Amino acid sequence: MAENGFLLQVRDLKKYFYRERMFSADKKPIRAVDGISFSIRKGETLGLVGESGCGKTTAGKAVLRLIEPTSGQIFFKDQDILQLDREALRRTRPRMQFIFQDPYESLNPRMKVGEIVGEGLEVHRLARGTEKVRRVSEILEKVGLHSQDTERYPHEFSGGQRQRIGIARAVSLHPELIVADEPVSALDVSIQAQILNLLMDLRDQFGLTYLFISHDLRIVKHISDRIAVMYMGKIVEMAGAEDLFRRPLHPYTQLLLTAIPKLAPRQPAEAETPAQESRILPPESGCLFQPRCPHSKETCHSQDPVLLDHGEDHRVACHFVQ
Repeated sequence: MAENGFLLQVRDLKKYFYRERMFSADKKPIRAVDGISFSIRKGETLGLVGESGCGKTTAGKAVLRLIEPTSGQIFFKDQDILQLDREALRRTRPRMQFIFQDPYESLNPRMKVGEIVGEGLEVHRLARGTEKVRRVSEILEKVGLHSQDTERYPHEFSGGQRQRIGIARAVSLHPELIVADEPVSALDVSIQAQILNLLMDLRDQFGLTYLFISHDLRIVKHISDRIAVMYMGKIVEMAGAEDLFRRPLHPYTQLLLTAIPKLAPRQPAEAETPAQESRILPPESGCLFQPRCPHSKETCHSQDPVLLDHGEDHRVACHFVQ
């Protein structure tokens, strides 16, 4: 059962994918999410950050059972949603919603905005007819659009406006938890700030709880109460947003922070950047980051570090915290 105060608790969540190769006995899985655990309090925003391919989007989808996890526990309030049957999960769906990354691909081009935002209300039998029209118009205005927009199609809107439609669709069911997967990465910088402010306003207005997924530490810091840093399917560091930026303890987190663009960059031109991860295969044993770690020692090659508390609820998975 979930602990008091937490809306969501994830325990040892794993999602493995298996390659299908003809004439091969190789059954070694791709460990997209490899035993991550975290909790989010009601009204809190947890930022999940990492490079492309680290497994953060897979984790977000697995938390809502948009894809089925390989194993683990996911407590939403007092329910382990992995134990729910199809009908019980359907009843729980309105309370947990997802905001997709791409505002161009996530909206059905054949449906009008009113149909897109109101579809969930009708499917879950929360509102129909004139009540549905009223609620759709109301939520569109709350996200910065107009009630007349219900009769328009997605292609008639800009990227930022389309993302507002996606947000309206998510909050129309009055959820308690929203998983936002890179919701501003496809938008211009000026529009990013508007959407982030909108998400924070909605959080305050509706008492929402966010799992906010991004590769951009600056954006995550702006919106998050706490931040979890993910690398090759594992969480390697977790702390309060301010604390993480003030004293990053894991070498990978330190690397991510040095990669943030600066007005007067001081790092050498040949310094490693996070983009180099794609060239490195995970080691057979030990710490996953040790092939890139400047502080790697023999212990790192043989023992997988555990996420431990280093004060002020700042947890790090590293044998030799710097």
